[in-house]
Amino acid sequence: MYVYGPVPSRRLGQSLGVSPIPPKTCSYTCVYCQLGRTTRLQVNRESFYPKEDILAEIIKGGKNSPAEYITFVGDGEPTLCKDLGWLIREAKDKLRLPAAVITNGSLLFRKDVREDLREADVVIPTLDAGNENTFKAINRPHRDIGFATMLQGLVEFRREYSGQIWLEVMLVKGLNDTEKELHSIKSIADMLNPDRVYVLTPIRPPAEPWVQPSDPENILKAQEIIGNAIPVAGLETGQFGLREFSDARQAILEIGSRHPLRREQAVEIEKHFAKADVILHMLKDRELVIIDYKGEKYLLPGHFRMGKKIYETKEA
Repeated sequence: MYVYGPVPSRRLGQSLGVSPIPPKTCSYTCVYCQLGRTTRLQVNRESFYPKEDILAEIIKGGKNSPAEYITFVGDGEPTLCKDLGWLIREAKDKLRLPAAVITNGSLLFRKDVREDLREADVVIPTLDAGNENTFKAINRPHRDIGFATMLQGLVEFRREYSGQIWLEVMLVKGLNDTEKELHSIKSIADMLNPDRVYVLTPIRPPAEPWVQPSDPENILKAQEIIGNAIPVAGLETGQFGLREFSDARQAILEIGSRHPLRREQAVEIEKHFAKADVILHMLKDRELVIIDYKGEKYLLPGHFRMGKKIYETKEA
Protein backbone atom coordinates (compact mmCIF):
# COMPACT_ATOMS: atom_id res chain seq x y z
CA MET A 1 0.00 0.00 0.00
CA TYR A 2 1.22 3.47 -0.90
CA VAL A 3 -1.33 5.47 1.07
CA TYR A 4 -2.19 5.40 4.76
CA GLY A 5 -4.35 7.36 7.13
CA PRO A 6 -5.39 9.96 7.65
CA VAL A 7 -3.05 9.89 10.63
CA PRO A 8 -2.83 12.56 13.34
CA SER A 9 0.07 14.92 12.69
CA ARG A 10 1.42 17.37 15.25
CA ARG A 11 1.97 19.96 12.49
CA LEU A 12 -0.52 19.15 9.73
CA GLY A 13 -3.61 17.99 11.60
CA GLN A 14 -5.24 15.03 9.84
CA SER A 15 -2.71 13.96 7.23
CA LEU A 16 -3.26 11.52 4.36
CA GLY A 17 0.18 9.93 4.12
CA VAL A 18 1.70 8.92 0.79
CA SER A 19 4.82 6.77 0.50
CA PRO A 20 6.06 6.64 -3.12
CA ILE A 21 9.30 4.80 -2.26
CA PRO A 22 10.25 1.35 -0.90
CA PRO A 23 10.74 1.02 2.87
CA LYS A 24 13.89 2.60 4.29
CA THR A 25 15.13 3.98 0.99
CA CYS A 26 16.88 7.20 1.88
CA SER A 27 19.84 9.51 1.26
CA TYR A 28 20.48 9.69 5.03
CA THR A 29 20.58 7.14 7.80
CA CYS A 30 19.75 9.44 10.71
CA VAL A 31 20.60 8.24 14.19
CA TYR A 32 17.15 9.22 15.48
CA CYS A 33 14.98 7.80 12.68
CA GLN A 34 11.81 6.25 14.08
CA LEU A 35 11.70 3.79 11.18
CA GLY A 36 15.06 2.20 11.94
CA ARG A 37 18.28 2.17 9.97
CA THR A 38 18.34 2.88 6.25
CA THR A 39 18.72 -0.33 4.27
CA ARG A 40 18.91 1.29 0.82
CA LEU A 41 21.18 4.34 0.95
CA GLN A 42 21.06 6.17 -2.39
CA VAL A 43 20.89 9.53 -4.15
CA ASN A 44 19.65 8.44 -7.59
CA ARG A 45 15.99 9.13 -8.29
CA GLU A 46 13.77 6.35 -9.64
CA SER A 47 10.20 5.53 -10.57
CA PHE A 48 9.95 2.84 -7.92
CA TYR A 49 6.28 2.05 -8.57
CA PRO A 50 3.79 2.86 -11.37
CA LYS A 51 2.73 6.44 -10.72
CA GLU A 52 -0.81 5.73 -11.88
CA ASP A 53 -1.19 3.06 -9.18
CA ILE A 54 -0.02 5.47 -6.48
CA LEU A 55 -2.41 8.17 -7.71
CA ALA A 56 -5.34 5.73 -7.77
CA GLU A 57 -4.71 4.91 -4.08
CA ILE A 58 -4.42 8.60 -3.19
CA ILE A 59 -7.78 9.34 -4.82
CA LYS A 60 -9.42 6.35 -3.13
CA GLY A 61 -7.97 7.20 0.28
CA GLY A 62 -8.77 10.90 0.04
CA LYS A 63 -12.39 10.79 -1.11
CA ASN A 64 -14.84 11.64 1.69
CA SER A 65 -11.89 11.72 4.07
CA PRO A 66 -11.30 14.19 6.94
CA ALA A 67 -7.75 14.75 5.66
CA GLU A 68 -6.49 18.33 5.81
CA TYR A 69 -3.33 17.66 3.78
CA ILE A 70 -2.00 15.13 1.32
CA THR A 71 1.44 14.53 2.80
CA PHE A 72 4.24 12.95 0.79
CA VAL A 73 6.60 11.56 3.39
CA GLY A 74 7.56 8.03 2.50
CA ASP A 75 9.41 5.37 4.43
CA GLY A 76 12.62 7.30 3.80
CA GLU A 77 13.23 10.26 1.47
CA PRO A 78 10.23 10.98 -0.83
CA THR A 79 12.18 13.19 -3.27
CA LEU A 80 13.98 10.04 -4.45
CA CYS A 81 10.74 9.33 -6.35
CA LYS A 82 11.20 10.90 -9.80
CA ASP A 83 7.41 11.06 -10.29
CA LEU A 84 6.88 13.24 -7.22
CA GLY A 85 5.99 16.45 -9.07
CA TRP A 86 3.40 14.69 -11.23
CA LEU A 87 1.90 12.95 -8.20
CA ILE A 88 1.59 16.20 -6.23
CA ARG A 89 0.00 18.03 -9.14
CA GLU A 90 -2.48 15.29 -10.00
CA ALA A 91 -3.41 14.55 -6.37
CA LYS A 92 -4.14 18.21 -5.66
CA ASP A 93 -6.23 18.48 -8.82
CA LYS A 94 -8.28 15.37 -8.06
CA LEU A 95 -8.87 15.89 -4.33
CA ARG A 96 -8.77 19.69 -4.05
CA LEU A 97 -6.57 19.42 -0.98
CA PRO A 98 -3.26 21.17 -0.24
CA ALA A 99 -0.11 19.06 -0.48
CA ALA A 100 2.83 18.94 1.91
CA VAL A 101 6.19 17.23 1.48
CA ILE A 102 8.29 16.20 4.48
CA THR A 103 11.86 15.91 3.23
CA ASN A 104 15.36 15.77 4.63
CA GLY A 105 16.27 18.45 2.07
CA SER A 106 19.37 16.59 0.91
CA LEU A 107 18.47 16.55 -2.80
CA LEU A 108 17.42 20.19 -3.16
CA PHE A 109 20.72 20.89 -4.94
CA ARG A 110 19.10 19.14 -7.92
CA LYS A 111 17.07 21.38 -10.20
CA ASP A 112 14.55 18.63 -11.02
CA VAL A 113 13.83 18.08 -7.31
CA ARG A 114 13.29 21.81 -6.72
CA GLU A 115 10.96 21.94 -9.72
CA ASP A 116 8.93 18.98 -8.42
CA LEU A 117 8.54 20.56 -4.99
CA ARG A 118 7.23 23.81 -6.45
CA GLU A 119 3.93 21.95 -6.91
CA ALA A 120 3.53 21.57 -3.12
CA ASP A 121 1.86 24.08 -0.82
CA VAL A 122 4.11 23.32 2.14
CA VAL A 123 7.62 21.88 2.14
CA ILE A 124 9.07 20.76 5.48
CA PRO A 125 12.85 20.25 5.19
CA THR A 126 15.17 19.10 7.95
CA LEU A 127 18.05 21.12 9.36
CA ASP A 128 19.70 19.30 12.27
CA ALA A 129 23.19 20.80 12.06
CA GLY A 130 25.03 23.98 11.26
CA ASN A 131 28.38 22.41 10.39
CA GLU A 132 29.88 19.45 8.55
CA ASN A 133 30.94 17.39 11.57
CA THR A 134 27.58 17.47 13.31
CA PHE A 135 25.78 16.91 9.99
CA LYS A 136 27.73 13.70 9.44
CA ALA A 137 27.28 12.59 13.06
CA ILE A 138 23.51 13.00 13.24
CA ASN A 139 22.27 12.57 9.64
CA ARG A 140 24.95 10.16 8.35
CA PRO A 141 24.41 11.15 4.69
CA HIS A 142 25.25 9.32 1.50
CA ARG A 143 28.89 9.94 0.61
CA ASP A 144 27.87 12.16 -2.34
CA ILE A 145 26.09 14.66 -0.07
CA GLY A 146 28.30 17.07 1.84
CA PHE A 147 27.11 19.77 4.18
CA ALA A 148 27.86 22.55 1.68
CA THR A 149 25.91 20.72 -1.05
CA MET A 150 22.89 20.26 1.20
CA LEU A 151 23.00 23.88 2.34
CA GLN A 152 23.30 25.29 -1.18
CA GLY A 153 20.22 23.31 -2.17
CA LEU A 154 18.22 24.79 0.70
CA VAL A 155 19.34 28.31 -0.21
CA GLU A 156 18.44 27.90 -3.89
CA PHE A 157 15.06 26.39 -3.04
CA ARG A 158 14.22 29.23 -0.67
CA ARG A 159 15.02 31.72 -3.44
CA GLU A 160 12.86 29.95 -6.04
CA TYR A 161 9.91 28.64 -4.01
CA SER A 162 6.82 30.75 -3.35
CA GLY A 163 5.03 28.35 -0.98
CA GLN A 164 5.44 27.79 2.74
CA ILE A 165 8.72 26.44 4.10
CA TRP A 166 8.53 25.00 7.60
CA LEU A 167 12.01 24.10 8.82
CA GLU A 168 12.39 21.18 11.24
CA VAL A 169 15.20 20.86 13.76
CA MET A 170 15.47 17.52 15.57
CA LEU A 171 17.43 17.88 18.80
CA VAL A 172 19.40 14.92 20.12
CA LYS A 173 20.81 15.18 23.63
CA GLY A 174 24.51 15.98 23.68
CA LEU A 175 24.82 16.00 19.89
CA ASN A 176 23.23 19.16 18.49
CA ASP A 177 21.52 20.81 21.48
CA THR A 178 24.48 22.69 22.98
CA GLU A 179 24.53 26.47 22.84
CA LYS A 180 27.31 26.42 20.25
CA GLU A 181 25.44 24.01 17.99
CA LEU A 182 22.17 25.93 18.36
CA HIS A 183 23.84 29.17 17.33
CA SER A 184 25.25 27.48 14.22
CA ILE A 185 21.78 26.23 13.31
CA LYS A 186 20.34 29.70 13.93
CA SER A 187 22.80 31.29 11.49
CA ILE A 188 21.53 29.03 8.71
CA ALA A 189 17.89 29.43 9.69
CA ASP A 190 18.33 33.20 9.48
CA MET A 191 19.82 32.80 6.02
CA LEU A 192 16.88 30.67 4.85
CA ASN A 193 14.17 32.82 6.45
CA PRO A 194 11.60 29.99 6.70
CA ASP A 195 7.94 30.72 7.38
CA ARG A 196 8.10 28.54 10.50
CA VAL A 197 10.73 26.67 12.50
CA TYR A 198 9.73 23.59 14.47
CA VAL A 199 11.97 22.23 17.21
CA LEU A 200 11.47 18.51 17.81
CA THR A 201 13.13 15.82 19.86
CA PRO A 202 12.78 12.02 19.51
CA ILE A 203 9.57 10.70 21.09
CA ARG A 204 9.57 7.24 19.46
CA PRO A 205 12.27 4.54 19.59
CA PRO A 206 15.18 5.76 17.43
CA ALA A 207 17.39 3.80 15.03
CA GLU A 208 20.28 3.95 17.49
CA PRO A 209 19.40 3.06 21.10
CA TRP A 210 21.95 5.50 22.56
CA VAL A 211 19.95 8.43 21.18
CA GLN A 212 18.22 10.41 23.91
CA PRO A 213 15.74 13.28 23.61
CA SER A 214 16.98 16.73 24.45
CA ASP A 215 16.23 18.05 27.94
CA PRO A 216 13.31 20.50 28.29
CA GLU A 217 15.66 23.34 29.21
CA ASN A 218 17.60 22.84 25.98
CA ILE A 219 14.40 22.87 23.95
CA LEU A 220 13.54 26.20 25.58
CA LYS A 221 17.07 27.39 24.87
CA ALA A 222 16.65 26.42 21.21
CA GLN A 223 13.43 28.44 21.01
CA GLU A 224 15.22 31.43 22.48
CA ILE A 225 18.34 31.18 20.31
CA ILE A 226 16.68 30.32 16.99
CA GLY A 227 13.88 32.80 17.61
CA ASN A 228 10.13 32.19 17.23
CA ALA A 229 10.72 28.44 17.03
CA ILE A 230 7.70 26.26 17.76
CA PRO A 231 8.34 23.28 20.08
CA VAL A 232 6.83 19.94 19.05
CA ALA A 233 7.75 17.67 21.90
CA GLY A 234 4.47 16.10 23.01
CA LEU A 235 2.78 12.92 21.82
CA GLU A 236 0.35 13.24 18.93
CA THR A 237 -3.36 12.69 19.56
CA GLY A 238 -6.25 11.81 17.25
CA GLN A 239 -7.71 8.90 15.34
CA PHE A 240 -6.20 6.95 12.48
CA GLY A 241 -8.08 6.44 9.23
CA LEU A 242 -8.80 2.71 8.96
CA ARG A 243 -11.35 2.28 6.22
CA GLU A 244 -8.87 0.97 3.62
CA PHE A 245 -7.76 -1.92 5.85
CA SER A 246 -9.45 -5.31 5.87
CA ASP A 247 -8.45 -6.29 9.42
CA ALA A 248 -6.58 -5.17 12.53
CA ARG A 249 -3.38 -7.05 11.67
CA GLN A 250 -3.03 -5.34 8.30
CA ALA A 251 -3.81 -1.92 9.80
CA ILE A 252 -1.30 -2.28 12.64
CA LEU A 253 1.49 -3.45 10.32
CA GLU A 254 0.85 -0.90 7.58
CA ILE A 255 0.44 2.10 9.88
CA GLY A 256 3.16 0.95 12.27
CA SER A 257 5.68 0.61 9.45
CA ARG A 258 5.40 4.34 8.77
CA HIS A 259 4.14 5.74 12.05
CA PRO A 260 5.31 3.64 15.03
CA LEU A 261 2.38 3.02 17.34
CA ARG A 262 2.15 3.40 21.07
CA ARG A 263 0.58 0.34 22.62
CA GLU A 264 -2.68 2.14 23.40
CA GLN A 265 -2.95 3.27 19.77
CA ALA A 266 -2.59 -0.31 18.54
CA VAL A 267 -5.19 -1.47 21.06
CA GLU A 268 -7.64 1.13 19.74
CA ILE A 269 -7.12 -0.20 16.21
CA GLU A 270 -7.73 -3.76 17.46
CA LYS A 271 -10.97 -2.61 19.12
CA HIS A 272 -12.11 -0.88 15.93
CA PHE A 273 -12.13 -4.22 14.12
CA ALA A 274 -13.81 -5.95 17.09
CA LYS A 275 -11.36 -8.85 17.08
CA ALA A 276 -9.65 -9.85 20.32
CA ASP A 277 -6.06 -11.07 20.83
CA VAL A 278 -4.75 -9.87 17.46
CA ILE A 279 -1.86 -8.02 19.11
CA LEU A 280 -1.10 -10.98 21.38
CA HIS A 281 -0.82 -13.36 18.41
CA MET A 282 1.32 -10.88 16.46
CA LEU A 283 3.70 -10.62 19.40
CA LYS A 284 3.92 -14.41 19.73
CA ASP A 285 4.65 -14.71 16.00
CA ARG A 286 7.27 -11.93 16.25
CA GLU A 287 5.40 -9.82 13.72
CA LEU A 288 5.52 -7.18 16.45
CA VAL A 289 7.94 -6.43 19.25
CA ILE A 290 7.36 -4.21 22.27
CA ILE A 291 10.00 -1.61 22.98
CA ASP A 292 10.03 0.63 26.04
CA TYR A 293 11.24 4.13 25.25
CA LYS A 294 11.14 7.01 27.73
CA GLY A 295 8.26 5.58 29.71
CA GLU A 296 6.10 4.66 26.71
CA LYS A 297 5.56 1.21 25.20
CA TYR A 298 5.73 1.05 21.40
CA LEU A 299 4.74 -1.81 19.12
CA LEU A 300 7.20 -2.02 16.24
CA PRO A 301 7.03 -4.35 13.22
CA GLY A 302 9.44 -7.21 13.73
CA HIS A 303 11.34 -6.42 10.52
CA PHE A 304 12.51 -3.00 11.75
CA ARG A 305 16.31 -2.75 11.66
CA MET A 306 17.31 -0.89 14.79
CA GLY A 307 20.76 -0.70 16.36
CA LYS A 308 21.91 -3.26 18.90
CA LYS A 309 19.12 -3.31 21.41
CA ILE A 310 19.61 -1.54 24.69
CA TYR A 311 15.86 -1.20 24.80
CA GLU A 312 13.92 -3.40 27.15
CA THR A 313 11.76 -5.65 24.97
CA LYS A 314 8.88 -7.69 26.29
CA GLU A 315 6.41 -10.16 24.92
CA ALA A 316 3.31 -8.74 26.59
